[in-house]
Amino acid sequence: MIDRLRQMAIFAKTIDHGSFRGAARELRLSPSVVSHHISQLEDSLGVALIYRSTRKLTLTREGHRLLAAAHKMLEAVEGELVDLSVSATAPSGELRVTVPSVLSKSHFTEQIAAFSKAHPRIKLSLDFSDIRRDLIDDGFDIAIRMGPKAKTTATSRKLFWVERRLIASVDYLASRSAPDHPDDIANWDWLALTPAQNVPVAFTKAGGTQATIKPDARVFANDAQALYQLARAGAGLAIVPDFLAHEDVGRGAIEYVLPHWKLQTIIVFAVWPSNAPKHGLIHLALNALGQTQS
Repeated sequence: MIDRLRQMAIFAKTIDHGSFRGAARELRLSPSVVSHHISQLEDSLGVALIYRSTRKLTLTREGHRLLAAAHKMLEAVEGELVDLSVSATAPSGELRVTVPSVLSKSHFTEQIAAFSKAHPRIKLSLDFSDIRRDLIDDGFDIAIRMGPKAKTTATSRKLFWVERRLIASVDYLASRSAPDHPDDIANWDWLALTPAQNVPVAFTKAGGTQATIKPDARVFANDAQALYQLARAGAGLAIVPDFLAHEDVGRGAIEYVLPHWKLQTIIVFAVWPSNAPKHGLIHLALNALGQTQS
């Protein structure tokens, strides 16, 4: 089959150039080799394709039919080669990424949008969910995770960090004395993320002073955005990513509680399969998304 396709290509080039010699120059073959390939093609098909004379080549009826088919074949192959060449400079394909839903409200979405605009041939499938999806079993190329610690390994990389804030609504704070120390708020109404309900809250003040409390939360939610909305509605204190509260603080609807005491930042990091090509789409996306800053 490969020999037949080669012979068809040589046959088409010969007719396009009008002579064995012209085809031979383009194909870098001798005229006798070109003639030999066409003769073999005629023998294998059992028909004459070309009437030869000292001045010109004339197609037979069968030759006309085969020339049309050969041109279609060559156009398809050459078109595919062009697409592959373009793909080498303009990456294409599909990326499936799972992301914690809270990051849909962060600057991370702007970074994803910028990546998509820069690479219009890449199809992105984004799963914003608070359900921790399995990278391999659920068929994702990249999983974005959040946690207090993250190691840079062969299959994971820190992307950026997120500052957390202790917040409450203005109405909730209006009936309470302004606290000076974490101990002052240990018995207030606390809202907590379900996965972190038993985790002590550690504070650090400028100068290195530290304090840790273990409040007894009475409302739990498995979604940081829902937790924030509950606090905004006056249900109590909540620790949330700063980007959720920033605008409401500016509008005066929310206040930072103990603003001079800092909470541990959360690291946003990416994990990916160990067999991901070093120069493939996954690493292209990681390099772009890693430029995001809190």
